Amino acid sequence: MAKAKVAKRPTRDEFVLEEIGNQLTEAKDEKAEVQLTVWGWEEPVRGWITNLDSRTGKVHVQREDELTKVPFMDIMKVDSPRD
Repeated sequence: MAKAKVAKRPTRDEFVLEEIGNQLTEAKDEKAEVQLTVWGWEEPVRGWITNLDSRTGKVHVQREDELTKVPFMDIMKVDSPRD
């Protein structure tokens, strides 16, 4: 039996990953709201970065009373919300 194909996460080079890391660090330091495009998630994640957990590789995003933990390697794009 053939295994069902699962879409793989697109690969990004170290420069793209470093740029995403820099954008996340800057947003956390400036307490700026961000909108993250996450691979495999239908909706973007929006809020303020409260923690960059190097141990688990997750980015903690807070919006109102909701905390979302996003795997760093799944973040495809970091934007400023437009509204």
